[in-house]
Amino acid sequence: MANFSKSNVPHFCVDVYQNEYLAEGAREVNAIVTVTSTGGGTGVSGGSGGSGGAGPGAAVVVMVDCSGSMDQPPAKMRGAREATAAAVDTLRDGVSFAVVAGTHVAREVYPGGGALAVADERTRSEAKRALRALSAGGGTAVSTWLRLAGRLLATATEPIRHAVLLTDGRNEHESPEDLRAALGACAGHFTCDARGVGTDWAVGEVTAVASALLGTADIVAEPENLAADFTAMMDTAMGKEIAGVSLRVWTPTGAAIRFVKQVAPAVEDLTGRRTDAGPRAGDYPTGSWGDESRDYHICVEVPATAVGREMLAARVLPVLPAADGGTAEVLAQGLVRAVWTDDTAASAAIDPQVAHYTGQAELARAIQQGMDARKAGEMDIATAKLGRAVQLAESSGNADTAKLLSKVVDVVDAVAGTVRLKAKVAEADEMTLETRSTKTVRVKKQHH
Repeated sequence: MANFSKSNVPHFCVDVYQNEYLAEGAREVNAIVTVTSTGGGTGVSGGSGGSGGAGPGAAVVVMVDCSGSMDQPPAKMRGAREATAAAVDTLRDGVSFAVVAGTHVAREVYPGGGALAVADERTRSEAKRALRALSAGGGTAVSTWLRLAGRLLATATEPIRHAVLLTDGRNEHESPEDLRAALGACAGHFTCDARGVGTDWAVGEVTAVASALLGTADIVAEPENLAADFTAMMDTAMGKEIAGVSLRVWTPTGAAIRFVKQVAPAVEDLTGRRTDAGPRAGDYPTGSWGDESRDYHICVEVPATAVGREMLAARVLPVLPAADGGTAEVLAQGLVRAVWTDDTAASAAIDPQVAHYTGQAELARAIQQGMDARKAGEMDIATAKLGRAVQLAESSGNADTAKLLSKVVDVVDAVAGTVRLKAKVAEADEMTLETRSTKTVRVKKQHH
């Protein structure tokens, strides 16, 4: 596929997987679009002081929960301090950063004064000294943390702006509307990874933060595992080479987008996030990219056309919107086609990529519905949904999800999806399954 990247941004390419043949009268076109970014050539952090290459400019804010519950047990607060220190150690020289303590209000722990510090040996060591004074006390109002992170990151001139949020409890000291409003205000200005430590936090709140701010969400059940998780998270952030990339989808007159979903590495529905980008085109935000590959499922409804006709159903373009509202830089392009045929064998075939990811999206849905039913005491529905999830995880080779499911159900027959609900399930296992339910695996390579 065509690549249009300039030398100062990574090389993007787009591959389209679809069965372009439609039966007479058919109107729905499905395609899996793989977008790959390579060779920004900036290097990532090399630990202690991040000596691994200059890299593009980045600014990072770490938000640490310091509410009263972080002292129950004290290992949580200790783990959070150590994890944040490990994250600070992973910052590359020259990266702007700040640390925020979050309770029912947000307070800048380092450097203070509404500014960002520039990472070097001295500032990293000062930040770690400031972290040692962190103690637990107070409530939880996550919107105040996010808004302070947003104000701090707004002072940065760097293109890549990233935040990390760690919480151990529920967002009890404000309304859900407060959090939603803060997420709306921050969306598009920075990305954010969210982590829940222990088992007293709400999965929906943590995943909502990551989803709105195009980051990752996960559980760290044991406080002693936080430092390793934070180091890996910061390493990934330091590897980002380009921010603000959108997926622009153009469709012809009479066609309509049914949905645009990211399907790997995790399921994320982007349909509702479209912003218009000229006649018949819309931009879907994808956040920051390093050397990586992501898959998107695009479904377009086209006008029905006579047998033998061919149509360009969609043009898919990763773009870098211009800051001043000028012309966006097109990074690559992929074409989705539709060809009407009376060959029923050709039109009935489902592309393996499309089939696989339709199954992965159903897997995520089945887990969420099954866990909701289990909580509501609807055990028959829970058994049916989680059984279907086991079957889908087995058939698609999603071993990680299969393993998580086996902690919640006893698998009688994975292929048939026959399961029994376990009478007792550890809370951490339940929350891990819910938090990771949207993680997908890519299509198993076909051996010829």
